Amino acid sequence: MAERWATFDCYGTLVDWETGIGRELARLWPESDVRALRARYHEIEPRVQLAGSIPYRDVLREALVLLAESEGLDLQPGDESALALSLPGWPVFPEVPGALGQLRARGWRLVALSNTDPDLLAASLEAIGVPFDGAVVASEIGSYKPAHGHWEAFRERFPASADRHVHVAASLFHDIAPAHELGILAVWINRLEETSDLPREAELPDLAALPETLERLLPAEPARG
Repeated sequence: MAERWATFDCYGTLVDWETGIGRELARLWPESDVRALRARYHEIEPRVQLAGSIPYRDVLREALVLLAESEGLDLQPGDESALALSLPGWPVFPEVPGALGQLRARGWRLVALSNTDPDLLAASLEAIGVPFDGAVVASEIGSYKPAHGHWEAFRERFPASADRHVHVAASLFHDIAPAHELGILAVWINRLEETSDLPREAELPDLAALPETLERLLPAEPARG
């Protein structure tokens, strides 16, 4: 029986990075408009990731420094690494452990494809509390999504059939668009109530209904014998 594989983006999909980043920006600059700063940060970080080969903790550091410079904000010595240091404490979305636990109980194999470093991702997966079958992280492969390196590495490392694989993610830019380019079934977790014409197999507001959705997209094959 062919195994079913679900790959996941982590931050924004499983872990609430909007809250995690927002809390840290509010701590650093309590008098500033945190929502506007966070939106500006999300513009800066993908440009830093274009370097490809630098560790994610350095991406976080450089993006935070650039944010401070672009907004004319003071950044105290030692605070350049504030986001990387806070990342292991970023909250897990409440429905995530239950949904992932259901998928594992139904035989799904789970792999994280993340723009991060192994130790940072490991801390987040530990907080989720549901075992994963593996991970592909940017700092190991020298590539950041939306480049195709994560999916290429996944195909090399795991015995997943292309027709038994679904990618689950919140980011249109980093995940849903490249999944479409690669012909991978995709489920968009639209937590921010965005709109998009990008093709996807399903769209959900969170992971609560994900087990039933994936079962509909890729039903289990009947046992042989």
